[in-house]
Amino acid sequence: MEAVLTTAWRWWIVLWPHVLAVAIVGINVAASIHAILVKRDTRSTIGWVGLIWLSPVFGAIAYAVLGVNRIRSRAGQLRAGHLAVIHELRAAVPGPERLEAVLGPARAPLRSLAELVGRTTGRPLVDGNTIVPLAGGDEAYPRMLAAIDAATRSIGLASYIFDNDPTGRLFATALGRAARRGVAVRVLIDGIGASYTWPSIVGVLAEQGVRVERFLPTSVPLYFPYANLRNHRKILVVDGVLGFTGGLNIRDGCWLSHQPRHPVSDMHFELRGPVVTQLLEVFAEDWAFAADEVLLGEGASPEANAAWTPTAEFVGGTLARGIRYGPDDPEIGRIKLVLVGALAAAQRTVRIMTPYFLPDDAVCQALDVAALRGVTVDIVLPDENNLALVGWASTALLWQVLGRGCNVWMSPPPFDHTKLMVVDGAWALFGSGNWDDRSMRLNFEFNVETYDAACAGRLDDHVAAVIGRSRRKTLAEVDGRSLPVRLRDGVARLFSPYL
Repeated sequence: MEAVLTTAWRWWIVLWPHVLAVAIVGINVAASIHAILVKRDTRSTIGWVGLIWLSPVFGAIAYAVLGVNRIRSRAGQLRAGHLAVIHELRAAVPGPERLEAVLGPARAPLRSLAELVGRTTGRPLVDGNTIVPLAGGDEAYPRMLAAIDAATRSIGLASYIFDNDPTGRLFATALGRAARRGVAVRVLIDGIGASYTWPSIVGVLAEQGVRVERFLPTSVPLYFPYANLRNHRKILVVDGVLGFTGGLNIRDGCWLSHQPRHPVSDMHFELRGPVVTQLLEVFAEDWAFAADEVLLGEGASPEANAAWTPTAEFVGGTLARGIRYGPDDPEIGRIKLVLVGALAAAQRTVRIMTPYFLPDDAVCQALDVAALRGVTVDIVLPDENNLALVGWASTALLWQVLGRGCNVWMSPPPFDHTKLMVVDGAWALFGSGNWDDRSMRLNFEFNVETYDAACAGRLDDHVAAVIGRSRRKTLAEVDGRSLPVRLRDGVARLFSPYL
């Protein structure tokens, strides 16, 4: 027996380098195949495959840790088999004559844009809506609270941040009154957004008798704004007929007449008509995921369907469509296709307001192409960003748009959280999404597009008014930063995919 073991040990000593070599080659081949099949960017693929083979073992480990998009994979796993809520809105879909009257003939820029967004989102453009822009919490909060107090059947509220402060408690009390009246009330707060104040508003809502859930509760430390897979949507739907969405969280800082310590300017929107159904679909999907309760359609109780079924009544003449997107999107992500398509459709003007501007190269190139075609491209950013790291990283990439003729404007305080895009004063996009990779890849977001010259023109005038009191950012200013500042901004930009 001892001789057999000695012989086996000698064979192992001779063979183990060959076994290790075969294992390393196998790992490298597997990692290379994965990179070739999954990575869309050729330069990224070449870089990873080169690292894998030139740095055996360590290259494969680095690819496994840093190269594999676990965020998208995890999002897909989380939402796999998840309830999809889709209502038939055929009666609200505009016909060819209506489309031609509003968007122009076939292959007109806006007509092509509408077709692109429809194919990208899989949801119809619907007619018969009204959209009312609301200036921050001062206009939006009273109307939202009045809608909650008037509710008779159901209230669905989703918010990224819902603070336990005077404004948050005002909403909690109104929601509690509705619940005690017998209204079906459901409140969904992001797991991180619920922790921006302590104690959380979740306990206050529960004490009021409100059914509340957190989206992906997390143990990430408080005030860590860069965690992944957050529900950044802001949606309120009352009785299936009245909706609110935009960039507004629920916190005292957004109610400027309250003279908050950290004031935030923002824009929200009140919607009526068939598009409200699309807001409710998204809320119902997110609620089913977070709370394991079906509110609508197959699997919902008769009581739930009675409370939550939307009423898609024609109340106006605005064409609109909800656009849901997030890390569970296939491949490139639908919002980038929408943004690039809108920039390609622009003929005269593009006006953008966003608090966080960290687009990738493809979006920057689309902005540049629009400017080079002679389109006036105005980008309005806050002069003082509430997230310093984001502001530094944004400054580091402004040369990409300033050098091709885009205009960048820095709006004065208070910090402006508005998310808005207007093309040719005829098409507008608003909602919860920012112009950064976090919103385009890592967050669950919801925007609305509208084809209405009156509404888009009003929003265009709003951006023009902000530009009128803003400071122009020049390429000379960006290039003239001191070396330490440029280095700081450049390092911050390295983190831009996760800011």
